Amino acid sequence: MTNATKNKSVTYFIADLHLAQNRPDITACFLSFLEKDAPNAETLYILGDLFEYWIGDDDKNPFVVEVALALKTLSMLGTDIYYIHGNRDFLLGKRYAKACGMTLLPEVDVIDLYGKPVVIMHGDTLCTRDIAYQAFRKKSRSWWWQAIIKNLPLFVRKNIAENYRLKSASATAMKSQEIMDVTETEVIAMLELHHCQLLIHGHTHRPNIHHIQANNLPAQRIVLGDWYEQGAWLKVTRDSIELLSQAFKPH
Repeated sequence: MTNATKNKSVTYFIADLHLAQNRPDITACFLSFLEKDAPNAETLYILGDLFEYWIGDDDKNPFVVEVALALKTLSMLGTDIYYIHGNRDFLLGKRYAKACGMTLLPEVDVIDLYGKPVVIMHGDTLCTRDIAYQAFRKKSRSWWWQAIIKNLPLFVRKNIAENYRLKSASATAMKSQEIMDVTETEVIAMLELHHCQLLIHGHTHRPNIHHIQANNLPAQRIVLGDWYEQGAWLKVTRDSIELLSQAFKPH
């Protein structure tokens, strides 16, 4: 079934699910979303941090295979799936993307959303006041760093990822809310660079629709919610924009 035969002018955006084996409630909510809600959309954009961490496409554990199969099923039903890397799963590669039936996009992209140009991104590069993270980000995106990591045994990569996750959580707890939020001048610069009036991103875990000014015109910055306590997605049609949520089902 193609998007044309579905005839559904609906687009969904999600981010920051941080799927992990120790949070089966999040996974269950996501799988329910893929089965019941996502097929209503012609397009699904995943704007990073689908997983709590990603150690390589050669990781074949049942958990990541189950997620891939669910996404592939959605793709085969006719929903186009696009993916932008987050700060936790930036090593996710073409092999896993293909298994999911999704297309990888650059870290900043401009899409045509029902006739309107829109900037989409994960959002971590907008948080310029988090100097320590930005330094790590620059190193971890280099070809040499990734080449070293990818050549390590799988169990070593997993240990490194687990240690980084714990250190990141500890460091985050000590940072101020201001440091962890976006720098507004960066948001405006991003919109003006791409001549857009709408920016959609995740990363900060603060769902909201912000009204700002860019290009000397009214503009919007939409922040996607995380999935720690509930499912969260943005629904866009030709005529409306809504931030939606879905409570986790009790065990």
